[in-house]
Amino acid sequence: NLKEISSTQIRPEVSGLLIDGEQIVQCFQTVRDQVIFTTRRIFVVNVQGITGKKVSYFSYPYSKVQYFGIETAGVLDIDSELILVFSDGNRLQFDFKSKVDIQKISALIASFVL
Repeated sequence: NLKEISSTQIRPEVSGLLIDGEQIVQCFQTVRDQVIFTTRRIFVVNVQGITGKKVSYFSYPYSKVQYFGIETAGVLDIDSELILVFSDGNRLQFDFKSKVDIQKISALIASFVL
């Protein structure tokens, strides 16, 4: 499950992947992986292997989002979810800890997609 972190806690190499004018908006992390929402796209940083030296970076531009949805936390299901479907048929699902404001994330994505 993803918990919110400060932009100062993201992997330093992510800053080198940003384009001119692109800014980090919100960042989240599991134990080793990170999800970074920018003004242009979503970065998924996947740390692999035992040593964590192998890292995959995936970029999902908002311009390719076909539709998205959220599921808020409930009484028994304390995690919230964000689902994004892209024009090529790919689908992403992120599970957030209950303290994350999923409606804020939804509004952020809507501001870039709609």
